[in-house]
Amino acid sequence: MSRWAEACWQRNPAPMARIKIEWQNNVGRWQAYQTHNNERDAFRSAQNRARSTGQRHRLVDEDGRLLDLIDP
Repeated sequence: MSRWAEACWQRNPAPMARIKIEWQNNVGRWQAYQTHNNERDAFRSAQNRARSTGQRHRLVDEDGRLLDLIDP
């Protein structure tokens, strides 16, 4: 590994987390919608879509853990 790559790795050791946005259909099943790298951006997208569609949305991390639940 080069010195530059090693220095970057030491400053930013954790890889970016992937945040999934899912929405709940009319029978209660969760459907995939989008994936984001930024949690704030994912929340904003899910909140805007929940308002426009009137359906419940949730944010889930890569391991399937619930991060947030957004009601319209």
